[in-house]
Amino acid sequence: MKKHQIRIVGGCFRHTVIPVAEGDHLRPTPDRVRETLYNWLAHFWDGTFSGHRVLDLFAGTGALGFEAASRGADHVQFVERAPAALAGLRAVQSRLQGAAVHIQPGDALDYLRRQPEPIFDLILLDPPFGEQWLPRLWPLLGRALRPGGLLYLEAEAAITDPPAGWQLLRQGRAGQVHYHLLKFAAAQENMNNDNKHITETA
Repeated sequence: MKKHQIRIVGGCFRHTVIPVAEGDHLRPTPDRVRETLYNWLAHFWDGTFSGHRVLDLFAGTGALGFEAASRGADHVQFVERAPAALAGLRAVQSRLQGAAVHIQPGDALDYLRRQPEPIFDLILLDPPFGEQWLPRLWPLLGRALRPGGLLYLEAEAAITDPPAGWQLLRQGRAGQVHYHLLKFAAAQENMNNDNKHITETA
């Protein structure tokens, strides 16, 4: 099967190639959007990724999660059910030899339902479009994401009115994809400078 490639854009694994097989219905986040996301995260995390735990649901190529590992996140958990995508994740994991990277085969909803407590500081969420995933995911995200944690979300339409308990921090658009950074159960005292979220276009 013909493949094209994307690359990790920052951190210690910068320029590492991630192959993407055409026909697998994968929609890897473009380089420019990933760079924007990680600039946002650096702002909210005071420039350091160390000490943070990241969950990449619907991992696909792993482009979003491998960026977190490259920048020094303590733990990056991938969840993916497609066999071809899992094989690709494991191949990149083997090349990086990153102890921070963990791969869990299976369904994203099942994974969230099984979480005994919220342990993640960031969830990366890029579900397949056209399948109405978000109404099923919103009620479960708090099982994995700590209060005050961040959610990166890609969607077909802009999220302008998130569910109760979520604060929209940043949003942007790249082609037909709308991308967002939200905060879960954010403390009121930390909202002062963020209530007017920033919109960007890639």
